[in-house]
Amino acid sequence: MPFDEFEMSDEKGQKEQDLSRIGVSLPSHLLESFDAILYDRGYSSRSEGIRDAIRTYIRYYKWMGELTGERQGVITMVYDHHQRNLLEAITEVEHQYSDMIHASLHSHVTHSRCVEILLIRGDAKEIKKVSERLMSLKGVESVKLTTIPLEG
Repeated sequence: MPFDEFEMSDEKGQKEQDLSRIGVSLPSHLLESFDAILYDRGYSSRSEGIRDAIRTYIRYYKWMGELTGERQGVITMVYDHHQRNLLEAITEVEHQYSDMIHASLHSHVTHSRCVEILLIRGDAKEIKKVSERLMSLKGVESVKLTTIPLEG
């Protein structure tokens, strides 16, 4: 799949004139999966896909930063259970926030991958801390937080 660089517009339609080049090291399976998605979605370059993914990540991070008040939600996490000390680290986080975590569901997806779902309730800022702590653990592939406000 050949990918060419090109100039893009930001979310407000303004040209991004000052492009910066970066180098990223990725496992080959991750890059192959990313390239397949880019091809399926019709992206004209790998850079376009990376910019789109970064914008999505920024929007999600800003959304998380805007969460306020009492909320109930779900944290969905996928991780490699063969990662050294990961299970202990996850358990430590879950025990530290046990007053907020009302239930958990664990499933073995493959020989090495697991999915864990946490039902959580509390202050939005604290829920965000739990999600970010889990996200930062080595061996955690993805963390998705979904919440709803309790008022209204």
